Amino acid sequence: MPVAAAGSSPATLFTGGRLLPMSDGSDSRADNDDSVDSIAAADGRIVAIGSEAELRRRFPDAQRLELQGRLVTPGLVDCHTHIVYGGDRSAEMGRRLAGESYESIARAGGGILSTAAATAGLDEAGLVATALPRVDALLADGVTTLEIKSGYGLELEVELRCLQAARRIGSLRALSVSSTYLAAHVVPPKFPGGSDGYVERICSHYLPAVAASGLADAVDAYCETIAFSVEQVARVFECARALRLPVKLHADQLSNMHGAALAARYGARSADHLEFTDQAGVAALAGAGTVAVLLPGAFYFLRQQRAPPVAALRAAGVRMAIASDCNPGTSPMSSLLTAMNMAAVQFGLSTDECLAGVTREAARALGVLADRGTIEVGKSCDLAIWNVEQPAALVYALGSRPLHQRIWRGHWQT
Repeated sequence: MPVAAAGSSPATLFTGGRLLPMSDGSDSRADNDDSVDSIAAADGRIVAIGSEAELRRRFPDAQRLELQGRLVTPGLVDCHTHIVYGGDRSAEMGRRLAGESYESIARAGGGILSTAAATAGLDEAGLVATALPRVDALLADGVTTLEIKSGYGLELEVELRCLQAARRIGSLRALSVSSTYLAAHVVPPKFPGGSDGYVERICSHYLPAVAASGLADAVDAYCETIAFSVEQVARVFECARALRLPVKLHADQLSNMHGAALAARYGARSADHLEFTDQAGVAALAGAGTVAVLLPGAFYFLRQQRAPPVAALRAAGVRMAIASDCNPGTSPMSSLLTAMNMAAVQFGLSTDECLAGVTREAARALGVLADRGTIEVGKSCDLAIWNVEQPAALVYALGSRPLHQRIWRGHWQT
């Protein structure tokens, strides 16, 4: 591995680890060169990777933290969550178990609309307070970068409040937060002009205001029969493009709306869900370089029968990420390790694909791969230190807590 010049501030050495860099071309075996077992960090970044003896020689005044042979991966990246919201939807569980569909509950005024009502009743502090236990659960799984979507506000004031809460979480925890404005999630009840009227309001008022606030790193939409059409989402994406905001899309979850192809047409960073994506959609994703984000928690919780076309995505060379999709209605799950297990068991992903899916490819889906997602010189020193013998153990076990320590921006988190 390369070694770079020392940083301007005193370095910290993380020594004696088994490094799993997760860079392109690597796999889930810790670095084959046993002498490459240490990382030097300064100013929050990786400044050198090599043997302990070499780095101690180059950084004689560095603080040294001994990893005692533990597995070291990049800090995990959860690239799709709706973790800021009010209320809960546990009352819907019985209706689902009795056979009522997600679509039926949504059309009857439940689902997203019920969460939106509860969310509107909380101020920023309340939203942060309800979200932090879920965030902390993800941190305990080794997460160092977290995407947080709005989308339960519906009205501009509440949407901005949710985005502000997301940024606040990033200041309260040792965590990088990527905030996404989920502009077109659901149509508010009795909105003038219905879904077309709401899209007009998004494009004429909401999106410009969100862009001016600087609170959103990307724009998302829900393209589905119970949400917004291809034409409506395209209009939102055109507006986002004019405002220089990247886009991503909830695509083809419940039906084939050709959302994957729509996402690809607009150069979306990611297309998420994809259970009903067809071969043309897969080819479009491959051509655009759009990441396929798989969300096995929602697949499990909704008891869906049709899995995303993983074999076709793999054959086409589409990059695949995995996320928790932590949300109150369809994936009330605050564990990225569990999402990896589900992706392997339900979707057939390999250990290599699962580990890449929550590190390198998840960072790619957020547009932050140049800064994190792999262990490489120049990147943020975000690491997860594990009490496991084999990388496959991170995918294998359900309910375990194998994390020994998180390192965020070069600092040992306590």
